[in-house]
Amino acid sequence: MAAKTTLLARLRFALWGLVALAAVIAGALVLGHMQEAARQGASLPGAVRIGGEFELIDQNGKAFSSERLKAKPHAVFFGFTHCPDICPTTLYEMTKHLEALGSKANDLAVLFITVDPARDTPEQLNKYLSAFDSRIIGLSGSEAQVADVTKKYRIVAEKVGTSDGGYTMNHTATVFLFDGKGTLVSTLSWEEDEKTRQAKLDRLAERG
Repeated sequence: MAAKTTLLARLRFALWGLVALAAVIAGALVLGHMQEAARQGASLPGAVRIGGEFELIDQNGKAFSSERLKAKPHAVFFGFTHCPDICPTTLYEMTKHLEALGSKANDLAVLFITVDPARDTPEQLNKYLSAFDSRIIGLSGSEAQVADVTKKYRIVAEKVGTSDGGYTMNHTATVFLFDGKGTLVSTLSWEEDEKTRQAKLDRLAERG
């Protein structure tokens, strides 16, 4: 009987693993279609369903509402300050892109929203973002607030334990580009070259 129970448990675990894998593959396929459509200048499938209203706290400890993004094109990236590679690299690239935009960058909002609110307090975000363009806005909040915004932006974010007893975060690493109406119009991917990313941001800053 015990052997049968163990076998059933293993089968159940395997089935859940397949379900989780299918979800990851499906998400990757949807994002892939979105990125390909963006590269070709086509409308993005499901664009209206990504994003939404939120209330968070910026790196200066002040309330930041999605209302401030109305009528203003904006780029949104999710990450965390303890990220070893993708996050600082993306923020460094955004810093270079904003510099290349010149005065047009003043009409573009760039948001860095943490997926690790337990560690990324406003003070921590302020310190971390001091190494990048000062126009990049860091946002944090309560666990519930961050969970709400990641759900609205369809962000995958999961805590993964490390060998030293701490943890890191696996998360979606795409930069989402929205026009002034709050509609997703394109994305930036780490697979794209600098020229392609810059051209997308140039178009975004001009369209309003």
